[in-house]
Amino acid sequence: MGHVTEPIEKRGAMTIDFVAEAKEIAPDLIALRREIHADPELGNDLPRTQKRVLDALEGLPVEITLGKELSSITAVLRGGKPGPTVLLRGDMDALPVVEETGLPYAATNGTMHACGHDLHTAGLVGAVRLLSAHQDELPGTVVFMFQPGEEGPGGAKPMLEEGLLTAAGSPVDAAFALHVLPGEQGVFECRPGTAMAGSNYLRVTFHGEGGHGSRPDAATDPVPPLVEFCQAVQVMITRRFSVFDPVVLSITTLKGGEALNVIPPAASMGGTVRTLSHETTEKFPQYAKQLAESIAQAHNCTVDFDWETFYAVTVNAREEADLVRSTLTEVFGEERFNAPEKPVMGSEDFSFVLQEVPGAYLILQASPPHVDPATAAYNHSPRVLFDDAVLTDQAAALAHIAWEYNQRGDNS
Repeated sequence: MGHVTEPIEKRGAMTIDFVAEAKEIAPDLIALRREIHADPELGNDLPRTQKRVLDALEGLPVEITLGKELSSITAVLRGGKPGPTVLLRGDMDALPVVEETGLPYAATNGTMHACGHDLHTAGLVGAVRLLSAHQDELPGTVVFMFQPGEEGPGGAKPMLEEGLLTAAGSPVDAAFALHVLPGEQGVFECRPGTAMAGSNYLRVTFHGEGGHGSRPDAATDPVPPLVEFCQAVQVMITRRFSVFDPVVLSITTLKGGEALNVIPPAASMGGTVRTLSHETTEKFPQYAKQLAESIAQAHNCTVDFDWETFYAVTVNAREEADLVRSTLTEVFGEERFNAPEKPVMGSEDFSFVLQEVPGAYLILQASPPHVDPATAAYNHSPRVLFDDAVLTDQAAALAHIAWEYNQRGDNS
């Protein structure tokens, strides 16, 4: 069942009820979400999605900058009162997934908004509209980050490189992003500290000298050191890293030769390494490379070691996470907020924004009422379902967070 929000005046001292105002624009937000859902695009080139967002922002008092190398939109709203500059992010791209939801507005182009970015986009447009309606009263400035490429190749870094954090003419003081997940509709989640894991790619290739399968003594076989490394690196994790700062290595590719009677000249592995701290992200490749080189030397081989940090660890600043909690519990009630004990092992490129400025990444659970959260299909599934009834709460939550952050900054 979804939650019913009480009128805000019953909950605290806030004078603007963005929830009620969001309900008035809900039909527009739902229509926008469904248009985007029916016509998803991949990566950093999203011309149709970008145009829909620009059309939705038309007439609002925002200064718009378009990306040069990607289909990003940065919209700046300048308030009528002095205050800090806060950033709100919504990602716009989809996934190469064939949709199987059966929705009347389901995508049919082999691509799907299977991670809820259509909701993120429409909800952020809603936040722009809500805050714009109170521009004269708004303290400070709000930067709205409409980002492509979150699913890959990564849109946050290019936007940062193109001047995202200085688009308003003054540095961004804090940044916030909201993501939907399956679960009891209307429940928000946010935790201080590590919120999501870092995603890293590991590729290791051992080079020997090929030969006949009947004469391993006349060759330098790269397969044994590869096998040894794949086992030893897992042991290394348990001995070099704390169980309270875990590392998750999944070896997903192994490659040697093609013919059964030929010792190959090279053998390789690849996989993903999930980390929960910046320190572990830095230490793992140092230890793993040392291990690979030692094993290679023992087998008279050479080794190529390749490490890539795809997305950094997403770390919520305590002060900003506390602001999210206090704001959302005041607006929606204690029963609508949860602070998870553990981070999510998925990754997010909003992490790169949070490396530059303090902020927080929060979750909004969004399963339809008829879907059991315990068995709901998860993000990236062709059958995942999100209820766009949460758009009003999503837009209102972002607006209240930005308003409260800037209001506190103005009063400090």
